[in-house]
Amino acid sequence: VQLQASGGGLVQAGDSLRLSCAASGRTFSSYAMGWFRQAPGKEREFVAAISWSGSSIGFADSVKGRFTISRDNAKNTVYLQMMSLKPEDTAVYYCAAPETPFVFLGRDPRAYDYWGQGTLVTVSS
Repeated sequence: VQLQASGGGLVQAGDSLRLSCAASGRTFSSYAMGWFRQAPGKEREFVAAISWSGSSIGFADSVKGRFTISRDNAKNTVYLQMMSLKPEDTAVYYCAAPETPFVFLGRDPRAYDYWGQGTLVTVSS
C-alpha cells in the first residue's frame, strides 16, 4: 500500500488549500482514510477521517466548520479541503489508512497502519 500526499504550500491566513492523497496497492474503496497533522514540537494529531463509502466523516474540533474531507473512489484519492486557514494550522499533513477493510477508525493514529510521506502546509499571519 502506498499513499502519496500532495497539495501543501505557503498561504496566508484566511486562504484555502486542498490536499490530495493518492492511494495504490489495494482496493481503495474498501478502506477508511484519515488525515493527521504534526506541528513542530508537537505530537501528531487527528484532523479528519472518512469511511470507505464516504457516508461517515469526522473532524477534530479545531477544524470543524473550516475543513471538509471527501474521496473519489474512482480515482483512488482522498481530499482535504481547508478553508479559513489560520497560522495554527501550520503543520505537516499526513494521510493514513488502516490494514482492515470496512472499519471506520476515527481519530486514533495507532489504528492506522499505512502513512503517506506528508505535505507541509505553512500559514502566514
